[in-house]
Amino acid sequence: MSLISVHIKMALKNGKSQNKCRTALWPFFAFCFLIAFGFPSMAQAQLSNILKAHGFTDPPAGGETAQNPKTLPPLLQGVGIDQELNRHIPLGLVFRDETGKLVHLSDYFGTKPVILSLVYFNCPQLCPMVEDGLLASLRDLKFNVGDQFNVLTVSFDPTDTPSVAYAKRAVYLGMYNRKGAGEGWHFLTGPEVSIKALTRAVGFRYNYDKQTGQYAHATAIMVLTPHGKLSRYFYGIHYPAGTLRLALVEASHNKIGSPVDAILLFCCRYDPLTGKYSLIVSRALFIGGLITVISLGALLLVMVRSGRHAHA
Repeated sequence: MSLISVHIKMALKNGKSQNKCRTALWPFFAFCFLIAFGFPSMAQAQLSNILKAHGFTDPPAGGETAQNPKTLPPLLQGVGIDQELNRHIPLGLVFRDETGKLVHLSDYFGTKPVILSLVYFNCPQLCPMVEDGLLASLRDLKFNVGDQFNVLTVSFDPTDTPSVAYAKRAVYLGMYNRKGAGEGWHFLTGPEVSIKALTRAVGFRYNYDKQTGQYAHATAIMVLTPHGKLSRYFYGIHYPAGTLRLALVEASHNKIGSPVDAILLFCCRYDPLTGKYSLIVSRALFIGGLITVISLGALLLVMVRSGRHAHA
Protein backbone atom coordinates (compact mmCIF):
# COMPACT_ATOMS: atom_id res chain seq x y z
CA MET A 1 0.00 0.00 0.00
CA SER A 2 1.42 3.40 -0.97
CA LEU A 3 2.23 6.12 1.53
CA ILE A 4 -0.43 8.35 -0.03
CA SER A 5 -3.12 5.69 0.37
CA VAL A 6 -2.24 5.21 4.05
CA HIS A 7 -2.69 8.87 4.86
CA ILE A 8 -5.88 9.21 2.85
CA LYS A 9 -7.40 6.40 4.90
CA MET A 10 -6.13 7.91 8.12
CA ALA A 11 -7.63 11.27 7.26
CA LEU A 12 -11.03 9.81 6.37
CA LYS A 13 -11.14 7.56 9.42
CA ASN A 14 -10.50 10.52 11.70
CA GLY A 15 -12.75 12.91 9.80
CA LYS A 16 -14.80 13.68 12.94
CA SER A 17 -11.91 15.40 14.59
CA GLN A 18 -10.32 18.41 12.91
CA ASN A 19 -7.15 18.10 14.93
CA LYS A 20 -6.76 14.44 14.11
CA CYS A 21 -7.31 15.18 10.44
CA ARG A 22 -4.59 17.77 10.52
CA THR A 23 -2.29 15.33 12.28
CA ALA A 24 -2.96 12.73 9.62
CA LEU A 25 -2.47 15.23 6.81
CA TRP A 26 0.89 16.59 7.97
CA PRO A 27 2.88 13.54 6.83
CA PHE A 28 1.11 13.66 3.47
CA PHE A 29 2.09 17.27 2.82
CA ALA A 30 5.59 16.51 4.04
CA PHE A 31 5.68 13.79 1.41
CA CYS A 32 4.52 16.32 -1.21
CA PHE A 33 7.35 18.61 -0.15
CA LEU A 34 9.87 15.80 -0.67
CA ILE A 35 8.60 15.23 -4.20
CA ALA A 36 8.63 18.92 -5.05
CA PHE A 37 12.04 19.79 -3.66
CA GLY A 38 13.99 16.70 -2.69
CA PHE A 39 13.12 14.22 -5.47
CA PRO A 40 14.44 11.27 -3.40
CA SER A 41 14.17 7.64 -4.38
CA MET A 42 10.80 7.25 -2.63
CA ALA A 43 9.43 10.18 -4.62
CA GLN A 44 10.73 8.64 -7.83
CA ALA A 45 8.79 5.48 -7.05
CA GLN A 46 5.60 7.51 -6.61
CA LEU A 47 6.23 9.14 -10.02
CA SER A 48 6.77 5.83 -11.83
CA ASN A 49 3.21 5.78 -13.15
CA ILE A 50 3.69 9.22 -14.69
CA LEU A 51 6.85 8.05 -16.43
CA LYS A 52 5.14 4.85 -17.63
CA ALA A 53 2.37 6.97 -19.13
CA HIS A 54 5.07 8.52 -21.33
CA GLY A 55 6.33 5.08 -22.38
CA PHE A 56 9.21 4.63 -19.93
CA THR A 57 9.59 1.30 -18.18
CA ASP A 58 11.32 2.60 -15.06
CA PRO A 59 11.99 5.86 -13.21
CA PRO A 60 15.19 7.63 -14.21
CA ALA A 61 18.29 5.82 -13.05
CA GLY A 62 21.82 7.02 -12.62
CA GLY A 63 22.01 8.38 -9.09
CA GLU A 64 22.80 12.04 -8.67
CA THR A 65 23.05 12.83 -12.36
CA ALA A 66 19.52 11.55 -12.97
CA GLN A 67 18.15 13.75 -10.20
CA ASN A 68 20.13 16.90 -10.85
CA PRO A 69 19.87 18.21 -14.44
CA LYS A 70 22.80 20.54 -13.78
CA THR A 71 25.09 17.52 -13.46
CA LEU A 72 25.08 15.90 -16.87
CA PRO A 73 26.90 12.76 -18.00
CA PRO A 74 29.57 13.10 -20.69
CA LEU A 75 27.18 11.97 -23.43
CA LEU A 76 24.88 14.92 -22.73
CA GLN A 77 27.64 17.51 -22.58
CA GLY A 78 27.01 20.00 -25.36
CA VAL A 79 23.54 18.62 -26.16
CA GLY A 80 20.76 21.18 -26.48
CA ILE A 81 18.79 23.45 -28.76
CA ASP A 82 19.75 27.10 -29.18
CA GLN A 83 17.21 29.61 -30.47
CA GLU A 84 18.75 30.98 -33.65
CA LEU A 85 15.87 33.36 -34.30
CA ASN A 86 15.96 35.45 -37.49
CA ARG A 87 18.68 33.25 -38.95
CA HIS A 88 18.39 31.88 -42.49
CA ILE A 89 18.81 28.15 -42.86
CA PRO A 90 20.88 27.07 -45.90
CA LEU A 91 18.15 26.36 -48.44
CA GLY A 92 20.62 24.97 -50.95
CA LEU A 93 21.27 21.83 -48.90
CA VAL A 94 20.60 18.55 -50.69
CA PHE A 95 18.50 15.76 -49.18
CA ARG A 96 16.38 12.89 -50.46
CA ASP A 97 12.63 12.86 -50.07
CA GLU A 98 10.60 9.80 -49.08
CA THR A 99 10.66 8.50 -52.66
CA GLY A 100 14.45 8.73 -52.91
CA LYS A 101 14.39 11.79 -55.16
CA LEU A 102 17.16 14.36 -54.68
CA VAL A 103 15.69 17.62 -53.40
CA HIS A 104 16.85 20.96 -52.07
CA LEU A 105 15.37 22.54 -48.97
CA SER A 106 14.41 25.47 -51.16
CA ASP A 107 11.88 23.20 -52.89
CA TYR A 108 9.66 23.48 -49.79
CA PHE A 109 9.98 27.22 -49.21
CA GLY A 110 8.96 30.35 -51.05
CA THR A 111 5.25 30.96 -50.46
CA LYS A 112 4.30 29.31 -47.14
CA PRO A 113 5.71 29.04 -43.63
CA VAL A 114 7.27 25.71 -42.71
CA ILE A 115 7.26 23.62 -39.54
CA LEU A 116 10.55 21.77 -39.12
CA SER A 117 11.03 18.75 -36.87
CA LEU A 118 14.39 17.02 -36.46
CA VAL A 119 14.25 13.34 -35.49
CA TYR A 120 15.82 10.05 -36.41
CA PHE A 121 13.59 7.25 -37.55
CA ASN A 122 15.09 4.48 -35.41
CA CYS A 123 14.74 6.47 -32.20
CA PRO A 124 13.08 4.11 -29.68
CA GLN A 125 11.28 6.72 -27.60
CA LEU A 126 11.44 10.51 -27.86
CA CYS A 127 11.34 11.07 -31.61
CA PRO A 128 8.00 9.26 -32.03
CA MET A 129 6.71 11.38 -29.14
CA VAL A 130 7.80 14.53 -30.98
CA GLU A 131 5.97 13.46 -34.13
CA ASP A 132 2.92 12.32 -32.15
CA GLY A 133 2.81 15.68 -30.37
CA LEU A 134 3.14 17.50 -33.67
CA LEU A 135 0.40 15.36 -35.22
CA ALA A 136 -1.95 16.11 -32.33
CA SER A 137 -1.40 19.84 -32.78
CA LEU A 138 -1.85 19.65 -36.55
CA ARG A 139 -5.14 17.82 -36.11
CA ASP A 140 -6.36 20.55 -33.76
CA LEU A 141 -5.49 23.29 -36.25
CA LYS A 142 -8.07 24.54 -38.72
CA PHE A 143 -5.17 25.29 -41.04
CA ASN A 144 -4.30 22.43 -43.38
CA VAL A 145 -0.87 21.04 -44.15
CA GLY A 146 -0.07 21.75 -47.79
CA ASP A 147 -2.53 24.62 -47.91
CA GLN A 148 -1.52 27.32 -45.42
CA PHE A 149 1.85 25.79 -44.46
CA ASN A 150 4.25 22.91 -45.08
CA VAL A 151 5.88 20.44 -42.70
CA LEU A 152 9.37 18.98 -43.01
CA THR A 153 10.43 16.04 -40.87
CA VAL A 154 14.17 15.65 -41.36
CA SER A 155 16.29 12.79 -39.99
CA PHE A 156 19.61 13.74 -38.41
CA ASP A 157 20.83 10.13 -38.75
CA PRO A 158 22.77 9.74 -42.03
CA THR A 159 22.06 5.98 -42.02
CA ASP A 160 18.29 6.49 -42.29
CA THR A 161 16.94 5.64 -45.72
CA PRO A 162 14.15 6.95 -47.97
CA SER A 163 12.30 3.63 -47.63
CA VAL A 164 12.06 4.08 -43.86
CA ALA A 165 11.05 7.70 -44.37
CA TYR A 166 8.34 6.58 -46.80
CA ALA A 167 6.88 4.17 -44.26
CA LYS A 168 6.93 6.77 -41.46
CA ARG A 169 5.28 9.35 -43.69
CA ALA A 170 2.53 6.95 -44.71
CA VAL A 171 1.68 6.31 -41.06
CA TYR A 172 1.43 9.98 -40.12
CA LEU A 173 -0.40 11.04 -43.25
CA GLY A 174 -2.88 8.26 -42.57
CA MET A 175 -3.48 9.48 -39.04
CA TYR A 176 -3.67 13.13 -40.13
CA ASN A 177 -6.14 12.17 -42.84
CA ARG A 178 -6.67 15.49 -44.60
CA LYS A 179 -6.89 16.03 -48.32
CA GLY A 180 -3.76 17.48 -49.91
CA ALA A 181 -1.51 16.83 -46.92
CA GLY A 182 0.74 14.61 -49.01
CA GLU A 183 1.79 17.67 -51.01
CA GLY A 184 2.88 19.54 -47.91
CA TRP A 185 4.35 17.04 -45.43
CA HIS A 186 7.64 15.42 -46.41
CA PHE A 187 10.12 13.17 -44.61
CA LEU A 188 13.72 13.75 -45.65
CA THR A 189 16.98 11.87 -45.25
CA GLY A 190 20.40 13.00 -46.31
CA PRO A 191 24.19 12.82 -46.09
CA GLU A 192 26.02 13.85 -42.95
CA VAL A 193 27.34 17.06 -44.52
CA SER A 194 23.81 18.33 -45.18
CA ILE A 195 22.58 17.17 -41.77
CA LYS A 196 25.41 18.92 -39.95
CA ALA A 197 24.84 22.15 -41.85
CA LEU A 198 21.11 22.16 -41.11
CA THR A 199 21.35 21.21 -37.44
CA ARG A 200 24.09 23.79 -36.88
CA ALA A 201 21.98 26.49 -38.52
CA VAL A 202 18.94 25.82 -36.28
CA GLY A 203 21.01 25.36 -33.10
CA PHE A 204 20.26 21.64 -32.73
CA ARG A 205 23.18 20.02 -30.86
CA TYR A 206 23.36 16.26 -30.33
CA ASN A 207 25.83 13.45 -29.65
CA TYR A 208 26.12 9.93 -31.01
CA ASP A 209 26.68 6.98 -28.67
CA LYS A 210 28.70 4.35 -30.53
CA GLN A 211 28.10 1.80 -27.80
CA THR A 212 24.33 1.75 -28.24
CA GLY A 213 24.00 3.19 -31.74
CA GLN A 214 21.59 5.81 -30.36
CA TYR A 215 21.66 9.60 -30.23
CA ALA A 216 21.59 11.84 -27.19
CA HIS A 217 19.41 14.79 -28.17
CA ALA A 218 16.80 17.27 -27.02
CA THR A 219 13.34 17.86 -28.51
CA ALA A 220 11.72 20.82 -30.23
CA ILE A 221 10.04 21.91 -33.42
CA MET A 222 10.73 25.14 -35.28
CA VAL A 223 8.56 27.44 -37.35
CA LEU A 224 10.22 29.17 -40.30
CA THR A 225 9.15 31.98 -42.59
CA PRO A 226 8.48 31.32 -46.31
CA HIS A 227 12.00 32.60 -46.99
CA GLY A 228 13.65 30.18 -44.57
CA LYS A 229 14.19 32.38 -41.51
CA LEU A 230 13.77 30.84 -38.06
CA SER A 231 10.74 32.52 -36.53
CA ARG A 232 9.72 30.48 -33.46
CA TYR A 233 10.80 27.48 -31.33
CA PHE A 234 8.52 25.06 -29.48
CA TYR A 235 10.32 22.90 -26.94
CA GLY A 236 9.31 19.51 -25.57
CA ILE A 237 6.77 17.10 -27.06
CA HIS A 238 3.50 19.04 -26.72
CA TYR A 239 2.78 22.09 -28.86
CA PRO A 240 -0.41 24.07 -28.09
CA ALA A 241 -2.43 24.38 -31.29
CA GLY A 242 -3.49 27.97 -30.60
CA THR A 243 0.09 29.14 -30.06
CA LEU A 244 1.27 27.17 -33.07
CA ARG A 245 -1.41 28.78 -35.23
CA LEU A 246 -0.31 32.25 -34.12
CA ALA A 247 3.32 31.38 -34.87
CA LEU A 248 2.36 30.24 -38.39
CA VAL A 249 0.42 33.46 -39.00
CA GLU A 250 3.34 35.58 -37.83
CA ALA A 251 5.84 33.56 -39.86
CA SER A 252 3.67 33.89 -42.97
CA HIS A 253 4.13 37.65 -42.60
CA ASN A 254 7.88 37.18 -42.10
CA LYS A 255 7.67 38.18 -38.44
CA ILE A 256 10.20 36.82 -35.98
CA GLY A 257 8.99 35.71 -32.56
CA SER A 258 10.65 36.29 -29.20
CA PRO A 259 12.82 33.76 -27.38
CA VAL A 260 10.87 31.34 -25.19
CA ASP A 261 11.79 29.45 -22.04
CA ALA A 262 13.63 26.27 -22.94
CA ILE A 263 12.02 23.31 -21.16
CA LEU A 264 14.30 20.61 -22.50
CA LEU A 265 13.62 16.92 -22.65
CA PHE A 266 16.82 14.94 -23.13
CA CYS A 267 17.08 11.39 -24.38
CA CYS A 268 20.24 9.46 -23.57
CA ARG A 269 21.55 5.89 -23.66
CA TYR A 270 18.63 3.66 -24.50
CA ASP A 271 19.48 0.05 -23.66
CA PRO A 272 17.74 -2.30 -26.12
CA LEU A 273 18.45 -5.28 -23.83
CA THR A 274 16.55 -3.85 -20.86
CA GLY A 275 14.22 -1.47 -22.66
CA LYS A 276 15.28 1.34 -20.31
CA TYR A 277 16.91 4.75 -20.50
CA SER A 278 19.83 5.35 -18.18
CA LEU A 279 19.03 9.06 -18.10
CA ILE A 280 15.98 11.15 -18.86
CA VAL A 281 16.24 14.77 -17.75
CA SER A 282 12.87 16.44 -17.96
CA ARG A 283 11.59 19.55 -16.25
CA ALA A 284 8.31 18.81 -18.01
CA LEU A 285 7.97 15.44 -16.25
CA PHE A 286 8.92 17.05 -12.94
CA ILE A 287 6.20 19.66 -13.34
CA GLY A 288 3.72 16.93 -14.28
CA GLY A 289 4.57 15.01 -11.13
CA LEU A 290 4.23 18.09 -8.96
CA ILE A 291 0.82 18.90 -10.46
CA THR A 292 -0.30 15.32 -9.80
CA VAL A 293 0.70 15.54 -6.14
CA ILE A 294 -1.00 18.91 -5.68
CA SER A 295 -4.15 17.50 -7.29
CA LEU A 296 -4.12 14.55 -4.89
CA GLY A 297 -3.78 16.95 -1.97
CA ALA A 298 -6.72 19.02 -3.19
CA LEU A 299 -8.82 15.89 -3.65
CA LEU A 300 -7.97 14.73 -0.15
CA LEU A 301 -9.05 18.07 1.36
CA VAL A 302 -12.35 17.93 -0.50
CA MET A 303 -12.98 14.38 0.74
CA VAL A 304 -12.20 15.34 4.35
CA ARG A 305 -14.44 18.41 4.24
CA SER A 306 -17.25 16.37 2.72
CA GLY A 307 -16.88 13.92 5.58
CA ARG A 308 -17.19 16.72 8.11
CA HIS A 309 -20.38 18.04 6.53
CA ALA A 310 -21.83 14.54 6.47
CA HIS A 311 -21.22 14.13 10.22
CA ALA A 312 -22.45 17.66 11.06
